[in-house]
Amino acid sequence: MHSRPRHRAESAPAQELADALGVPAVPEAPHAVLESAETHDGVTTSRVSWQLGFGPRTRAWFLRPAGVPGPLPGVLALHCHAGIKSGGAERLLPAVTVHGTAASGTAVPGMMSADTAAGSAHTEFQRRLYGGRPSAAWLASQGFAVLAHDTFSWGSRRFDLGTPPRRTSAIIEGRKALWREAGVVPSEAEQYDAAAAAHEDTVAKAAGLLGTSFAGMVAHDDLAALHVLAGLPGVDAGRLGTIGFSGGGGRSLMLAALSPLVRTCVVSCMMTTYRSLFPAYLDAHSWLLQTPGLSRLGEFPELAGRSTADRILVQYALSDELFPEDGMRDADAMLRAQLSSGRYTGSFWPGGHAFSTVMQDEAASFLAESLFGTPSDASALSQPRLSADDLAGSLSASLAGSLSASLAGSVFASGSGSLAASAASLSAGAAPVPSPPASQDG
Repeated sequence: MHSRPRHRAESAPAQELADALGVPAVPEAPHAVLESAETHDGVTTSRVSWQLGFGPRTRAWFLRPAGVPGPLPGVLALHCHAGIKSGGAERLLPAVTVHGTAASGTAVPGMMSADTAAGSAHTEFQRRLYGGRPSAAWLASQGFAVLAHDTFSWGSRRFDLGTPPRRTSAIIEGRKALWREAGVVPSEAEQYDAAAAAHEDTVAKAAGLLGTSFAGMVAHDDLAALHVLAGLPGVDAGRLGTIGFSGGGGRSLMLAALSPLVRTCVVSCMMTTYRSLFPAYLDAHSWLLQTPGLSRLGEFPELAGRSTADRILVQYALSDELFPEDGMRDADAMLRAQLSSGRYTGSFWPGGHAFSTVMQDEAASFLAESLFGTPSDASALSQPRLSADDLAGSLSASLAGSLSASLAGSVFASGSGSLAASAASLSAGAAPVPSPPASQDG
């Protein structure tokens, strides 16, 4: 990694950000391999993987409305941090796709009890942070081509902590003692997550010594995924967007600032000023937000000004436990001041740190308006549908052929229903809280 070339951005502002993060160069054409495909509830999901030259293979899922021919707008779905690294992008998918369980957590015949438990935990996680909705699959059902991937240090890209470093080992032994005292028998995933939480400090230290950063390594994996999706069959590489909640929202903003491929960007529950984090909120956040030296480029919301994206949506939760309201209000004022009229949309929502279904509805409508343009631009959705077998065969042949030779780009998808349906869905839920006049102390 120390001798690996650095990312070369296409603009001076993006290059300054890439240098501050220490983003390693991304291979222009990751060799993506299709491993399987299946269709559930009108969405065809294909498992895809690629190798980035260090660490384990990246696992990803490519989702699109079944039988709908392209090219479709693409959206790169970026999973949250959540302090859970045993899994990554799978948290954006239905339990049946990942664990073979129904949404209720009940087992599919022939499934092991361990898979049933994992499926139940999966469903509970989605209920707590995503309104019970598998957001990537839902976005694909709305008419987008979606790619959801594990990023650096999560899921398939996680570290082997079978023999953890000394400090991590001491922390996990303390956690085990507390579990024993409470009579808790942790699962393998819970044990890994406890170790990985402590290990992130070690990874950040190592990254700094190698001339990069934790956030820079995550940005490297995300840029590679963006390149992959841009080259997937049925994806319009000229209409790409990113979307993320919490840590995924910060990643969405970074990608929009680093790559001109991103035409529209959604950031949910991940926006504030650096100054508002002092002193009480620092420990609530990971190394994804707190890269040493990054604040020299300006406040966190000012990074959006380095993006060439046409439109950016930022969603704020008024009772967010991780951000003070004054910091969010000041960030909103900064974004309104620096981005030209029509580029920035900010919405304030009641509730805590979660990506509710009504917030997802707003995000999908925003992406549809930004990437489909007018309803007439979404004419592909009304074309004759292919059978699931035809689509799977077409995808497999394309990946095995031209894509295996040269993939470039990536995306996350959302939205097959009409814009009118999306608007109706949004109006049925809680309305966003209007933004007051800009704060004067930001």
